[in-house]
Amino acid sequence: MRPVSIIGVGLLPVTRGAHRPASELAAEAVRQALADTGGLVGRPDALVVGNMMSGLLSDQTQLGALVADRAGFRGVEAVTVEAACASGAAAVRQGLMAVASGLHRAVVVVGVETMTHTPKERTTHALATASDWAAEGAHGETFVSLNARLMAAYMAAYGARPEDFAPLALTAHDNACDNPLAVFHKRVTLDDYLASREIVPPVRLYDASPMCDGAAALVLADAELASEARRAGRPVALVRASAAATDALALADRRTLLALDAAAASARRAYDEAGIGPDDVDLFELHDAYTVISALSLEAAGFAPPGRALALAAEGAIGRGGRVPIATMGGLKGRGHPVGATGLYQIGEAALQLSGRAGACQVRGAALALCQNVGGTGATVVTHVLEAR
Repeated sequence: MRPVSIIGVGLLPVTRGAHRPASELAAEAVRQALADTGGLVGRPDALVVGNMMSGLLSDQTQLGALVADRAGFRGVEAVTVEAACASGAAAVRQGLMAVASGLHRAVVVVGVETMTHTPKERTTHALATASDWAAEGAHGETFVSLNARLMAAYMAAYGARPEDFAPLALTAHDNACDNPLAVFHKRVTLDDYLASREIVPPVRLYDASPMCDGAAALVLADAELASEARRAGRPVALVRASAAATDALALADRRTLLALDAAAASARRAYDEAGIGPDDVDLFELHDAYTVISALSLEAAGFAPPGRALALAAEGAIGRGGRVPIATMGGLKGRGHPVGATGLYQIGEAALQLSGRAGACQVRGAALALCQNVGGTGATVVTHVLEAR
C-alpha cells in the first residue's frame, strides 16, 4: 500500500444552537482544509463525508453529493459513511484506502453533525439507534443508561468511587479552555463534578459529553503531493497506521462489560501496522464521550492494566505534560462531540499537534499520535497512528 499523508486541516468552532445546515458547515470545513494546503490541491479527486444522523434529524441523506455541490465540486466522486459515533474516523479510513490503493492522489474527508436544532428527546432517540435497537433502544435504553451500566460494572469490579472518574473530565475541561474552537471554556473543579446532578446513576453531568454541532475536514494526499507540500514548507503528517474492529452492539452479548474488545483489537492492529507500542505514543486522542469509556479506552490501548486507568488519571499522567496526554484540545467532553465529525476533529487536532500548530494546547515534542474513535458503546472502533513529517 502506498503511503498517505495529511496535508490540509480545516476545523470549525464547535457550537450549540447555531442551526446552520450540515451541508453548509461541511462545505466550509472542506474549503478551509483545501486552503490549508497552500493552494497545492484545488479540486480533490474524491470527497468522503462522515455523518450519523442527518437523515434522522434533518431528513437529508445523500450528503456526499450535496456537500460536493455546496463546496463547488459538482461532479466529483462523493459518498457518505455511517458508523455511529465512529463515522468520522471510518470516513477517514475509506479516504485513506482510496489514496493508498493508488486510485486517487488527493481525497478530502469531512465529518459533520448538527444535533441541537431538534428537541433533545428526538436527538436522544436518534443517538439510541446506534445501539442494538431490538435488544436495547426499543426497551427504553439510551446511551446514557448504557454507559451507566458500564460505569456501574467498572465501579463494582474495581471498587472505584465517583470522584475517581473526575480527573478524566477535569483534564478535558482544562485543555478545552486553551482551545478557541471548543464549545466549553470553563474550568471544572472536583467540587463541581461531585455537585453535578446524576443523569442516570452513577453517570453525572460531568461524566458525559454534550450534544453539539460542528464540522472538520482533512486533505489526504499521496507521497508525491506530500513531498511537494514539504518542499513548499507546508506541514505534513504521515498516517502510519489505520485499523478498525467490531464487537456486538448489545452489551448483553459482549464477552465482558469490563473491556472494550473492539478498541483493543483496533489498537493492536494499528500498533502492529505502525511497528510501535503504547510507550512510543506522545499523545492519545481518545473517545471520551463518557468518563468510563475514557477509562476503558486507556486500558484497551495498553496504557494501563485492567482496572488501573483511574489510578493513571489520579497520578496526573493524562495531562498535556504527563506520560499519556489525552484530549489535548478538550476532547469530546470539553471541545464537544458532534458525533459524525468527532473522528475528524481528533485526527485534525493530532495533525496540528504534530506540526506544532496547536497553540496554547501544544504538547511539547509531540512526534507520534494515537487517535481512537468509538461507535456506540464500543461496537465499531477505528484507530489511526499519525507521525510528524
